[in-house]
Amino acid sequence: MLRLSALYRFPVKSLGGESLQRAEVDALGLAGDRRWMVVDAASGRFLTQRQLGQMAQIAARWRDDETLELSVSGRVPLAVAVPPADEALRGVTVWGDSLQVPDAGEAAAQWLSAFLGRDCRLVHVPPSRARQVDTGYAQVGDQVGFADGFPLLLIGQASLDDLAARVGRPLEMLRFRPNLVIEGADPYAEDGWGRLRIGAIEFERVKPCSRCAIPTLDPHSGERSNDGEPLKTLATYRRDADGVYFGQNLIQRGQGVLEVGMPVTLLD
Repeated sequence: MLRLSALYRFPVKSLGGESLQRAEVDALGLAGDRRWMVVDAASGRFLTQRQLGQMAQIAARWRDDETLELSVSGRVPLAVAVPPADEALRGVTVWGDSLQVPDAGEAAAQWLSAFLGRDCRLVHVPPSRARQVDTGYAQVGDQVGFADGFPLLLIGQASLDDLAARVGRPLEMLRFRPNLVIEGADPYAEDGWGRLRIGAIEFERVKPCSRCAIPTLDPHSGERSNDGEPLKTLATYRRDADGVYFGQNLIQRGQGVLEVGMPVTLLD
């Protein structure tokens, strides 16, 4: 039987994630997932572990619906309030999308800049300022926050287990930063799924996830693997003309609640 075996949320794009037993699904994906982002202060361009591996060391947690907490070893944690949706707007860029979103203020900017060693800002995306998902794969009105392109990422546990066996050592699921982990299927079975239902919510699989260098970083320290794994091995059997793929992007077709342990039903 297919079941939801893990839920992960990443409140700030490219900072540390949190494992959940229960999560709400809203119009942008998992509630609170990737609703914040660190950007270069001068250009507004998004920053990730691709440039700054030490971002992985910063834990980001929701204290409540209106307060984010940032923490890292050796520093006093910082509470950041969700800013008003239409005040202190800053122009930012995420891949090819440019948008105006509220800045989280000086305290957050100084805290992050001091740790990361460069001048940066923290911004928040309210639902009213979310991005349209690429209509080559989605419907008009499908939205996403600061995730790379789609609201949700799914990975099969058996797929990670197969990759780890090929690499020859255990691999943390957090290297791949999924939202949903499914167990009970064969390795890479998710490649062929269409629509699925978990609890009362339907999801549509829309596109394989092309992987960048982030899976080669330790998900806790941000240190890069010396041997290029696991991407080196993935590239031997999961590459096509457009990249190396692992995991599947989803779009939710409804809202509700997910809980670890829920059965997963394939609809087509």
